[in-house]
Amino acid sequence: MAGIVMGIIGVLAAIVVSLPRWAAHWLGIWLAAAVVALVLGGALVARQIARRGHARYLGPVRKFLLCLCPALLAGAVLTLVLGTAGETHVIPGMWLLLYGCAVLSASTVTVAGIARLICMMGGLFVVLGLMTFALPVTAHTAMLGLGFGLLHIIFGFLIGRLTHG
Repeated sequence: MAGIVMGIIGVLAAIVVSLPRWAAHWLGIWLAAAVVALVLGGALVARQIARRGHARYLGPVRKFLLCLCPALLAGAVLTLVLGTAGETHVIPGMWLLLYGCAVLSASTVTVAGIARLICMMGGLFVVLGLMTFALPVTAHTAMLGLGFGLLHIIFGFLIGRLTHG
């Protein structure tokens, strides 16, 4: 469920940024969407763990976050550096690439069946990031929407089916 909610937020951000009135504010809109997705996604995962009474799973969750966070921190720092330097045109590709690397890394500490799906999702984010670097800036919103929107929805659904039957 968390992945689907995060994906819906990504789709909404892509739609808002594609509107001419909001296009100039794309960076702020995507950053706000990332914060909202992180908070809601984290809350949904925490609620799911608490509801199932799986306190013993906190160790794997901690490992998952430790694998995920370094690349996300690098993305945050590079966003600040690139934004300050006026090089915002490379930020979408960098976000997709680093998020994919983070997800690939986190897939190493997940349950076998889920790990395969998470690994595939991370790999697809990496591919989208690499493609984004080669595309014109006018295509970046669509690429961010594909990654942070559509991929999260698809893989959130697939992971949900695998874990909930």
